[in-house]
Amino acid sequence: MAGALLALVCAVARPSSAADAAGDAVWAAARADGAVLLIRHATAPGVGDPAGFRLDDCASQRNLSAAGRAEAAAIGAALRAAGVRAARVWSSEWCRCLETAALMGMAPVARQPLLNSVFARRGMADAQTAQLKAWIASQPADGGSLILVTHQVNISAATGVFARSGEIVVARREADGGLRAVGTIPPP
Repeated sequence: MAGALLALVCAVARPSSAADAAGDAVWAAARADGAVLLIRHATAPGVGDPAGFRLDDCASQRNLSAAGRAEAAAIGAALRAAGVRAARVWSSEWCRCLETAALMGMAPVARQPLLNSVFARRGMADAQTAQLKAWIASQPADGGSLILVTHQVNISAATGVFARSGEIVVARREADGGLRAVGTIPPP
């Protein structure tokens, strides 16, 4: 009986150890110069945007909840604690992304329309994703990580990974201009 219990404990512990090692590798990749961190905005209740929303009017958009604002600050704290340096922080022009990026407190935030949601414009997803990948390839690959705050549909189109609110997809740039997902860092 004791032998069976020990085997069960070892079997349960092994995946956790493997998960920890995989997590360490993802954090190491996130710290590497030239890493691309695609972050889905923090929690903003709902799906899509209300009819008639405008980029220049946050009141017309789906915005971060109080929990989402706390998540955004926690994302930045986790990145800093792990030693991730921001080469630059870029954001979609949607208010929930801009607020997530600002609350992370990693670096000044610049707007990048190529990170804007393609949720309601799925026919443009392929062209916008190709332009985004070309833009990423043109960015310097030294001085820290390229941090991009965007939307789930954009992250999925660029990497094939479905990111949850506040989740970070760590990617490497490929020689052909593509992005290869290394792994994910779960939301706080």
